[in-house]
Amino acid sequence: MSTVPNSAVTTFDGDVLAAIDHCYEIGWAADGLPVVPPERARVEAMLAGTGHAPEDVLNTHPTTGNTCTALAAAVNAVMAGCLPEYFPVLVAALEALDKPDYNFHAASASTGGSTPVLLVAGPVVEAIGMNSGAGTFAPGTRANATLGRAIRLILMNVFEMIPGVSDQSTQGFPGKYSFCFAERADVNPWDPLPVELGYGEGASCVVTYAGSSFNNVENHGGANPETILDCIADSMANLGCITIGQSMVVLSPEHAKIVAGSGWSKADTREYLFMHARQPVAAMQACGKYVPREHEAQLNAGHTGPEGESFVHRGLAPDDIMLTVAGGLAGGHSAFITSWSRTRASIMQHAEVRT
Repeated sequence: MSTVPNSAVTTFDGDVLAAIDHCYEIGWAADGLPVVPPERARVEAMLAGTGHAPEDVLNTHPTTGNTCTALAAAVNAVMAGCLPEYFPVLVAALEALDKPDYNFHAASASTGGSTPVLLVAGPVVEAIGMNSGAGTFAPGTRANATLGRAIRLILMNVFEMIPGVSDQSTQGFPGKYSFCFAERADVNPWDPLPVELGYGEGASCVVTYAGSSFNNVENHGGANPETILDCIADSMANLGCITIGQSMVVLSPEHAKIVAGSGWSKADTREYLFMHARQPVAAMQACGKYVPREHEAQLNAGHTGPEGESFVHRGLAPDDIMLTVAGGLAGGHSAFITSWSRTRASIMQHAEVRT
C-alpha cells in the first residue's frame, strides 16, 4: 500500500488493520481514534477537481510557521473519513481559519480549551448530505463528523497543537474531536448566511468560530420572542460564561418561528440578546470577573440599567452575536456556544465554498 503523508510516498506492506495500527505507531491517528490509511489513490481523488495544486498553501500557523498545503489537507481528510465531495468545504474552513482576525494560535493553544466550530450554510449542505435537522450536533452523519474531525487532525498532525504540550487546554471538551454542523435552509425565516455575509444567492460558505462549550437552552412554553430570548440571554450571561467575547446562537426551528413570526428581524434579535445578556458590575466584582481595562468600553458606552446601575454585557455590540437556525422541527431546544476568549479578540471568520 502506498501513502502520501506530505510530499513523499511511504510504502507499507501489510493488511488494512495492520496499516491502521501503523498509523497509530507513527502518530498520524493523533486524536486517538482509528484513521483511514491515506492510500495514494484516495488522496489523489480528494485533490481532484479542487483547482488547487498539491503544494498550494491553504493555511499557515502564525506562531510555528507550519503550513498546511492542499496535499496535507487531503491526506488528513482521507484519514478523517471524508469523501472527495466534502473537500471544498474543508478548504474554505482552512482559508477562514487563516485570516489574521481569527486569532488562530491563541484560540488553539490557550487554557480555554476551544475548538474550531464549523458552521456550513448554502446549497452545499444538501449536496454533500450534511445534517442540518434533528441531531445536527449529534453523531450519525458522515459529512458533519468527518469534516470536523479533519480540522482536528490537521491541527494536531500539521500544526502540532498537542494537548499538554502546545495545546494548554485546562480540561478541553468533546467538541475537540469534531464540531461541525449546518444551517437549516428550509425553515430559516431570515436570509441564509451566505446572503447575509455577502456571498449572494445560491452561494455556500463556512463560518469558523472558536467555541469552548455548548449550552442547551430549553423553553417549551414561551409564546413570544421575549420569553424565548430571555432564556438564551440568561445562558449567555451566566457568571461562568460571560465574557466580552463573541457568541454563536443556534435557534431551533420552533424558537425561530416564534421569534420571526412576531416580525422580529435578525437585527432585532441580536439587539435584544445583547441588551439582556448582562450582569451587574457588582456581581462581576464579587466573583473576580470584573476587569476594568476590558469592560470600561462598555461602561463608557452607557450600558446602564435602572437607577444608574452599571452592567457588563456579553460582547461589545449586537454584531458580536452570530445567529443561525438548525435542528429538528419539534422541540423547544436552542443552543448557545460560548467563545474561547474573555477578551475582545475576534475568533469568528468565514469563507466561500467554491465547488
